[in-house]
Amino acid sequence: MLAAAAGLAGLCLGGGLWLGRQQAGGKSGGSGSRAALEQQLAALTQQNGGEAATPESQQRQLELLIALERKAEAAALLETLADQQPQRWGLRLLLAELKRDLGDTSGASRELRQLLNQQPDQIEALQLLSLILLEQGQGTAARQRVQLSFDRLNKPPVKAEALGVGLLLAELLDKQGSPGQAEAVLIKLATAFAADQRPLLARALLLQQRGQVAQAQQLLAQAKSLKPAQVDPKLDQVASAWGMAALKAPSASAPAKPAPLSDRDSP
Repeated sequence: MLAAAAGLAGLCLGGGLWLGRQQAGGKSGGSGSRAALEQQLAALTQQNGGEAATPESQQRQLELLIALERKAEAAALLETLADQQPQRWGLRLLLAELKRDLGDTSGASRELRQLLNQQPDQIEALQLLSLILLEQGQGTAARQRVQLSFDRLNKPPVKAEALGVGLLLAELLDKQGSPGQAEAVLIKLATAFAADQRPLLARALLLQQRGQVAQAQQLLAQAKSLKPAQVDPKLDQVASAWGMAALKAPSASAPAKPAPLSDRDSP
């Protein structure tokens, strides 16, 4: 059941950051492959220390540092690259992620705010900053920032970016104990982006968490009907899991069993 819900949450977010992206390279394999990566890195570090450095060689050096989990060195290199290439916002976003991983949440927040000053509706930056603020107990600040972005994007004509930001806003509202407001946002998104499954899927997940399984299954069916030729198997898995949960749940209309004689009040 939990696995099914997690799969549906992933579909709702469309691979977004809630939260954390897969870093380039992943973990290195055995000792042999690690040694080879270390050799490549040593050669590139020496090359990039002189005048022979190119954007491509610096990018490869960064990938190797991340693959080898040398995050502090990767962050130092990213500081330079992000300043040299401000148009590549992904560099500053990755720098913020690395700083957060290294425990420097204030530094991560600073990088994200700098990015958002240039691109105030950048969804990945909003997602990561929201996560950091939630971890610091500043959920209201996270919601207010995202709300401003959503209100800006949701003005006619509605911008395409309003979908991702609206989904994030709905999640923040739900986390802060306002599922009704979250559902209202999702209904707006489903109207504005009628051909997109994600608002329906997010609302289905919200209703399922409230115990409204039948309504949630109806929304799943509606989402599937939008793309009948491209139905994700995860949707069928979720519907099946929710159906089984509904069968196992006690029925509200079922008559209560009489208490055992030993538990009844004596005459």
